[in-house]
Amino acid sequence: MIQEIDACCPSPLVRPMSGEDAAQVAGWLGVLADPARLRLVSLIAAMPEREACGCDLTSPLGLSQPTVSHHLKVLQDAGIVAREQRGRWAFYQLRTEPLAALGRALMPAEVPA
Repeated sequence: MIQEIDACCPSPLVRPMSGEDAAQVAGWLGVLADPARLRLVSLIAAMPEREACGCDLTSPLGLSQPTVSHHLKVLQDAGIVAREQRGRWAFYQLRTEPLAALGRALMPAEVPA
């Protein structure tokens, strides 16, 4: 029976995820499941060169600076953003690799046109 299902309903993924890949993707999804962090990623992605000063991210979110810093630290620890200190200011740059990996992990091998 399983072979019949496989024959008529091929997997939409190029290959199933390994346990290690699934753990990594689940970690990123858990980090991005928070609305504030998802908005931060969106805000940084909308900036030129996908980079923003931490000081410019508090006002659009309507959150305090310590709260925004906490969320940015979580994103940094997950590898979703990179942090660069420039004098007194911290700049955050979106790392495209984790987001591209998420897309590859969840995207069907062939998307119907």
